[in-house]
Amino acid sequence: MSSSEPTPLPAHLDPKTYPRTHHDPTQNIYITLTYETLDANTCLSQTASPAAGANILFLGTTRDTFEGRSVSQLSYTAYPPLTLKTLAGIAEAAVKTHKLEGVSIAHRLGTVPIGEASIAISVSAGHRGAAWRAGEEVLEACKEKAEIWKREEFVDGGMEWRANADRDAEGRIVGSKGV
Repeated sequence: MSSSEPTPLPAHLDPKTYPRTHHDPTQNIYITLTYETLDANTCLSQTASPAAGANILFLGTTRDTFEGRSVSQLSYTAYPPLTLKTLAGIAEAAVKTHKLEGVSIAHRLGTVPIGEASIAISVSAGHRGAAWRAGEEVLEACKEKAEIWKREEFVDGGMEWRANADRDAEGRIVGSKGV
């Protein structure tokens, strides 16, 4: 390779090698890592079941500010083999704990503009209580355990890498971790 040719991206960073997926038809689990825009209808349709009386969808979207700073966009990266395994484990635990009819977890990688979704979680259950609890637990487990890293890019040109586990559901710093 000559010095004028660009260095190829490692496969886990190359958008051409995506989407990366895991599907467990026995538990109706769908896991997706993609560089494409997330489709809420796809997530809901993946978890649909005649036995489900409750279908819950959560979309985590890029907001335009963080701690008073204007955000221009977010950028996500992951190590897919490990991330898919972790997300599948989270989904399997939720199915078992809440007797779910289905779980779909889709996470976007690369650049996610303001207002677009970076994560979509859909769960279905026989009743709403189990579905609501499961949806929240799946989201929190994803943020705590999944090997996905976020770079916040600010309008002023600054940027900061963050682990999702650094903040709780209300945006407060967890433990003694500083950002």
